[in-house]
Amino acid sequence: MFNNLSYLTLQQYWWIIISVLASLLVFMMFVQGGQTLVWQLAKNQKERSILINSIGRKWDLTFTTLVTFGGAFFASFPLFYSTSFGGAYWVWMLILFSFIIQAVSYEYRTKANNLLGTKTYDIFLIINGVLATVLIGTAVGTFFTGSEFSVDRINITNISDSAISRWKTPTHGLEAAFNITSLSLGLAIFFLARVLGLLYFINNIDNDGLVKRASKQLKICSIPFLVFFLLFVGLVLTKDGFAVNPVTKEVFMESFKYFHNLIEMPIVLILFLIGVVGVFYGIFLGAFKISGKGIWFAGLGTVLTVFSIFLLAGFNNTAFYPSIFDLQSSLTIENSSSSKYTLTVMSYVSLLVPFVIAYIWYTWRMLSARKVSEADIANDPMKY
Repeated sequence: MFNNLSYLTLQQYWWIIISVLASLLVFMMFVQGGQTLVWQLAKNQKERSILINSIGRKWDLTFTTLVTFGGAFFASFPLFYSTSFGGAYWVWMLILFSFIIQAVSYEYRTKANNLLGTKTYDIFLIINGVLATVLIGTAVGTFFTGSEFSVDRINITNISDSAISRWKTPTHGLEAAFNITSLSLGLAIFFLARVLGLLYFINNIDNDGLVKRASKQLKICSIPFLVFFLLFVGLVLTKDGFAVNPVTKEVFMESFKYFHNLIEMPIVLILFLIGVVGVFYGIFLGAFKISGKGIWFAGLGTVLTVFSIFLLAGFNNTAFYPSIFDLQSSLTIENSSSSKYTLTVMSYVSLLVPFVIAYIWYTWRMLSARKVSEADIANDPMKY
């Protein structure tokens, strides 16, 4: 089946796979968003335990999706992986560090005689909730703003220093936090994660006081999310973009490139609009109807919106990881992918992706069969 596909089709296929995994990851970061809300919503230790155990039952799904996303990106587009992870390593190290302390926190926060104390682990969860969301969003924002790096494939023949990619800033990726477009996406993801976390609490918790407080807080968090999301969309659609000449493969700047991408790919435009409407409707259900169904509309809307954003960045002759130091070093899905043979073999492996999605869905249903209540926490020997 995949053997008969052209090299370009395989590259596009894998960008779609990456986009799907990225969109699922952003949705699953409702766990990170929920972690930042525990101290705002809970009035006592029992309510904190309810909230933490509610999201704690799902934290490994986020981690699984992150690992799958990273592995798929590395295998399908290794030049991006080496350029970004090897150059912007401070950003990725902080992201990975935040996930490590998250895992440690869920494992040890309620263990007897734990070394650091429960409050320290709770602080770790807040750190993970902030760093993971803001930095991942900021890193994806560089798909549209560009980074300072150069790529020289000939350098691989240099025995003493065979690095193909070289980063040109001493801050190694942290400079993206000072770019308004990248930072606006990072903050939009942060507040979106909080919105999704609140919708999840409304859906998953059997405690009227917590649910009402979550609904009230949802109205507050929705405002900055809307502001930063619309700011990011407005900046991206009106900025010069990194276009690729389909014949010569030369990278050049094109006015309103991403707006053109949206118009020239009507399916992406439709998916984007449906996704945005889905998120807003989910917020409406949770904030004004106090309905548990809001998480499903907002969740699906998140997946479709993020999926569309990734397609805007990589399709329609666009450099998805542009270099503002050297335009011709910019990475596209054509010049940064694995070989045709590798992509073909991996495409058969990709048939397992539906099983990953099925695993997430099955685990979700099993863990959410009953809403979390104070009684459940009291009788659960494996509580977080």
